[in-house]
Amino acid sequence: MPSTQRVLDILITTILAVAAPTAVGAAPCAFAEQGDGRATEVVDGRSFRLADGREIRLVGIEPASVDGGTTPANALAELVRGRDVVLRGTDDAPDRYGRQSAFVFFADSDVLVQHELLARGEALLAADVTDKDCAATLAAAESEARSARRGIWSSTTVIKSAESPADILTGIGRFTVVEGKVLSVRQAGTTTYLNFARNWTRGFAVTISRRVLPAFEAAGLTMKSLEQRRIRVRGWVEARPGSNSGPRIDVAKVAQIEILSSN
Repeated sequence: MPSTQRVLDILITTILAVAAPTAVGAAPCAFAEQGDGRATEVVDGRSFRLADGREIRLVGIEPASVDGGTTPANALAELVRGRDVVLRGTDDAPDRYGRQSAFVFFADSDVLVQHELLARGEALLAADVTDKDCAATLAAAESEARSARRGIWSSTTVIKSAESPADILTGIGRFTVVEGKVLSVRQAGTTTYLNFARNWTRGFAVTISRRVLPAFEAAGLTMKSLEQRRIRVRGWVEARPGSNSGPRIDVAKVAQIEILSSN
């Protein structure tokens, strides 16, 4: 029969094991497990294949690079190639290209691949993460890399100035981060325009559809309140219709806009 002390030790160990969360369970973005496997081939800066042929797309980030820096594909390969990984998410249905979108953790730890890429300055934060805690963790990783000037943040050209529409236009079709002061807010039909230039037809603008305004209002943000405030916006650069027109970013999610100052 075990001693009284031995029984107490076993009891305490059992209680601690039950009460303490596992490393993965306590990690941010640790949603339901949706499979695992070994990463064998990197497709691009945010996609790779498992040994069983499945293609995995990293949700929550956008590939980014600067001249002379590590390419997005190489950055991802350095992290995942040959590693066993666990896939987590809220939906494992493949997209139209057959890819499974997921938050990817290394199987032997609670390290999140997306977090590592952002913290190393090898990717940009996307705006497709709806879980607030997860989004905040990823945003903090990007902010840390930006402050430390790691990876892409060693260059001063990553964040574009809203006052330089020609520079922004060179990134048509690319995911881009732009900073500037909103000079005016106007409504035209079902679209709200945040204009960053007096000549709003040629300057940079943010467009927001009426159908997404309720999401901003639910977050306590009205479009008019952004007037005369500096903001950071991220999204895909498009050319506004018409000749000699400026660039724009269409905003469909609140997370695409970050308020930097009140004036």
